[in-house]
Amino acid sequence: MGAISIEKLDHLYWLGRYTERVYTTLRKFYRIFDDMIEAPEGSYTYYCKRLNIPDIYTSNSQFAEEYLYGKDNPDSLYSNMSRAFDNAIVLRDELSSNVLSYMQMALDVFESDNHASPLLELQSVIDYLLAFWGCVDDYVEDEDCRNIMKCGKYIERLDLYIRLEYHTKDIEKEFRKLLNRLHKTQMYYDAAKLEKLKDMIDAKIHCPEQAEGKDAELLDYLGNIIEVR
Repeated sequence: MGAISIEKLDHLYWLGRYTERVYTTLRKFYRIFDDMIEAPEGSYTYYCKRLNIPDIYTSNSQFAEEYLYGKDNPDSLYSNMSRAFDNAIVLRDELSSNVLSYMQMALDVFESDNHASPLLELQSVIDYLLAFWGCVDDYVEDEDCRNIMKCGKYIERLDLYIRLEYHTKDIEKEFRKLLNRLHKTQMYYDAAKLEKLKDMIDAKIHCPEQAEGKDAELLDYLGNIIEVR
């Protein structure tokens, strides 16, 4: 395809980020949903704090409903799925209708008025997003497009894994995936910040006492490696 315009690069990158944001937070939410219903009221506050989202909720059940489906809540999974779809739709020529169809089906789940079986619905969204990435590999011919999307995907996954306190081995694995994609793209990235990020992740893995309390700094470096939007 040759050089990718700044506008398309931006859409590709944020498509990767928003899609991954929905996928990873859904997987986490899927595991805690049942526990949250029977947990003491306010148990969601720790989740909000880790994700750095406003605690605007009044009960566990209200959090579950509004965080998943809130159309006027900018932090809801519905809102993030909508942003992913908005980025995808302007890339229809690069993605193909086969790829777009899975984004549409995932969004349709959130836009449905019937949420009687939320766990079943959440699993279907997870399945559609996995199918989306499978179709990206199969139908998106341009390697640069795939690599840019996956850079966004792995940056978002790292961000969420750090915030949600995933095991350091998982963080290290996703960082290796990011490096593999980043070096293959046309995107500008800050090599000095990338090296600093590598050092901080190494410290988190091998010297946890030294890295304690530095997650905010780590996330800042991660969020500023690539200069888009």
